[in-house]
Amino acid sequence: MSQANVSLIQSLYAAFGRGEIATIIAALTPDMEWRLNGSRSDHPLLGTWKGPQGVQAFFDTLAELQDFSEFSPREFFASGDRVFVLGHYAATMRKNKHKAASDWVHIFTVHGGKVSAFLEFTDTAEFARAWNA
Repeated sequence: MSQANVSLIQSLYAAFGRGEIATIIAALTPDMEWRLNGSRSDHPLLGTWKGPQGVQAFFDTLAELQDFSEFSPREFFASGDRVFVLGHYAATMRKNKHKAASDWVHIFTVHGGKVSAFLEFTDTAEFARAWNA
């Protein structure tokens, strides 16, 4: 099951790279919890987004606020129903053209071939600095 879960997550990153957000939304459970560790008062993308509609709102907001110059998932690890991904990204805030970059860890929980939870750890201070500059 672990390799199937890794393959699913890799396919979702590929869909993101092609701009196919609907593919990602279709792979979520109805009770999905999408969480970027941190406070929304520091950056509008941080915090928790609930259900497929909430995740769609997250991606809509992301497209409005930031432009990525790099988005690189680099290493994938599986344990039970979780897939851990190490990567790096760099983005420019549209509102002020300030840049932020960070390594990150994404943790996906997969149940029945669908993603039921997502958690991101990144340098939230770096993104808050760029957002609030």
